[in-house]
Amino acid sequence: MAKELGILIEKARKELSKLIGLTVSSTTGVIKDEKGWHISIELIEKHSIPDQMDILALYEVLLDEDGNFLNFERKSMRRRMDLMEKE
Repeated sequence: MAKELGILIEKARKELSKLIGLTVSSTTGVIKDEKGWHISIELIEKHSIPDQMDILALYEVLLDEDGNFLNFERKSMRRRMDLMEKE
């Protein structure tokens, strides 16, 4: 049974944060394909002062049709003040 997109995003954010112990900064994208839901989430890898120097990491989480957490992968890292470059 497919779930609402908002529920899937919230589940991905909570599960990833709990698994790796980092704070979620934002959700940057969602794509659905034959493998499931690919949800891109930025987390704070390292807090800094000023916060523009925080290190953010972009992770991709994969959920199946039913919202089950299948895997995750860190895709990139950047300072908060740096622009995010598209691949």
